[in-house]
Amino acid sequence: MANLIRSLLNRQPERGGATLPLSLDEWASYFTFNGTGYPFILGSGGGAGQPGENAEANFRGYVEGVYKRNGVVFACIAARQLLFSEARFQFRRLRDGRPGDLFGTQALAILEEPWENATTGDLLTRAILDVDLAGNFFAVRRGTTIRRLRPDWVTIVSGSRTGSEIDTELAGYVYEPGGPGSGEDPVMLLPEAVCHFAPLPDPDAKFRGMSWLSPIIDDVLGDGAATMHKRQFFQNGANLGYVVTLDPEGKLNNENFKRWVDIFRSGHEGPANAFKTLFLSRGADVKVVGTDLRQLDFKATQGAGETRICAAARVPPIIAGFSEGLESATYSNYGQARRAFADLTMRPLWRNMAGSLQTIVDTPPDALLWYDDRDIPFLQEDMKDEAEIQQMQANTIAALVREGFTSESAVAAVMNGDMSMLKHTGLFSVQLQKPGAEDAPAAPSINGNGNGQPILPASTS
Repeated sequence: MANLIRSLLNRQPERGGATLPLSLDEWASYFTFNGTGYPFILGSGGGAGQPGENAEANFRGYVEGVYKRNGVVFACIAARQLLFSEARFQFRRLRDGRPGDLFGTQALAILEEPWENATTGDLLTRAILDVDLAGNFFAVRRGTTIRRLRPDWVTIVSGSRTGSEIDTELAGYVYEPGGPGSGEDPVMLLPEAVCHFAPLPDPDAKFRGMSWLSPIIDDVLGDGAATMHKRQFFQNGANLGYVVTLDPEGKLNNENFKRWVDIFRSGHEGPANAFKTLFLSRGADVKVVGTDLRQLDFKATQGAGETRICAAARVPPIIAGFSEGLESATYSNYGQARRAFADLTMRPLWRNMAGSLQTIVDTPPDALLWYDDRDIPFLQEDMKDEAEIQQMQANTIAALVREGFTSESAVAAVMNGDMSMLKHTGLFSVQLQKPGAEDAPAAPSINGNGNGQPILPASTS
């Protein structure tokens, strides 16, 4: 399906490497070929006969109700964003399918300044925020700039030539400026014109990503309820609830009862009335009910929720600064957490982002877009470990060459971890002389006679 559209779009002008958007009529007409109509899908399953794939419709709810109101979620997203935005991009050569050295060209300028007064860090910050809150980041190239598409205004379009769900393929994207129902004309974009970064796939869709917040929304709400409980506790003067029994003989009418309740509340509820002496008239009995923060073990209760949220965000609690991580914090533990955060969270995200951006960046032949994390201070300890590994590899290569293996095969065997790639020269011994070969000439010596023999002092006899 997408190939059909591409072939028809050969007549369309291009700007900055991205195909110009199509009108809705032009887009729909491309699903008819030789008089035969092909079903296309617009609007969340992604299979033929099902609606298209919208980015998560609760994006605004996550932003307003979670990101801006929950400190645990904000801390996790901030930890991810601050490190993710530190990387930069380079091209990486491919040699026989293996990654080689990093290099740069002028084609990377669009990533170094993606839009006016912006840097690579700004681009990466926007990308990870959209992914964390909506599961998807969409961007298009416009000349020498990159434009972010709000994820909840994008619909993924898929289609099938046969009408079978098995043959469903990505046909493109529809962007509705201002959102659905805004009245603005939708913009149609082909797959190669869009950077789509979705590191966590949604199992219910073929092409859509999923926010890591979705599986733990109940934990987020629970953390918010715990915070509300703590606030209410202090608003009530750090006291528990009262049960007051009045007039056991039933002589207090409703009007007097309501007046008494108002007087009691004004004198004993709220932080300003904390720890005041409680005076009661005859016939009144007060009982304190509920559980205070100590009895509730509030720190452990709320801390468990923080840990679950951190686990979903793939951020170690010690990195985000939460109590569950700090209680057992040591320098060794922090180093292990830092390594896990970098290796299991950040580097997979950087790799995925580089691959997603490659659709809108002019990449040289025999190369791919890659991330460069060598200048990130947070990862300097990793650089030390990598240097030690390289030193061990260099020692192994030197030893293999001394034993008579070719230098090319020694390097290939060590780098690939496959000793079967070694090729021997047939030469042995330290000098690598062929068997039966004549001895090499002796090196000249200041005290020698040219034949390797020392010059003896002249006889005085």
